[in-house]
Amino acid sequence: MKTVVINTLLFLFIFNGTSTFSQENLNAKIVTNITDNLVNIKGLAQNDENIYKEGFDYLLFSLKKGVNGNYSRNTQSGEFSMEPTEEKELATLKINIQKGEECKVYLFIRKEGALVAKDSSIIYSAENRKKKQFVEESEIEIKGLVIEDVKTKLGKDFYDYFYQKYSSSGSQYPFIINITEKPSIGRGSKISIDVDDIVIFEFMTKPDDEFIQAAANQALRYVYNYSTQRKLLYKNKKI
Repeated sequence: MKTVVINTLLFLFIFNGTSTFSQENLNAKIVTNITDNLVNIKGLAQNDENIYKEGFDYLLFSLKKGVNGNYSRNTQSGEFSMEPTEEKELATLKINIQKGEECKVYLFIRKEGALVAKDSSIIYSAENRKKKQFVEESEIEIKGLVIEDVKTKLGKDFYDYFYQKYSSSGSQYPFIINITEKPSIGRGSKISIDVDDIVIFEFMTKPDDEFIQAAANQALRYVYNYSTQRKLLYKNKKI
């Protein structure tokens, strides 16, 4: 099982305010059109350069909070390329927002696993829209958010084990945990866990339920260790 050790120097580089985005000059944008309680959401990409670009992946993700506090999710993902100076519609979502509900939307664009661009938005029900003319960035954050982009049954089994254990652990980390699966040579695939655009754990799958459960437990330990180091870095930064 292959693991990736967290690099403290890389943490310091990130938290000193330097962008971790890949330099692709590609912009991500979420556009919403609201009619009564129906929200049409578009995820757009804009190529700012006069050259052809390819090899990108996108994930458009919405998380709606109901009046009972439960969440419902909707995702669209895929691959795309960009013509010179092109603006491209990547995906659309339709969300129904009833009284007392709100929806948070994220768009991530990556190339070869590296984050290229992202955007986020928060949508309120009709009676709250006038009250929320300005949204703080902290309101977009959701504790305990896990985004999965898996391709196989083994990947889905790993996600289910991981999420079940994470949900029952009582921990709700203030960052997004991304679980992605990529095909590899042979019968297996590679599953990666990344946080803040840092891969903190990855492994090759095999059709063994105990192995998948053990990988989920190990991934949770790496996420916990990452969270501990992250808190220390933020604390030191404020001193």
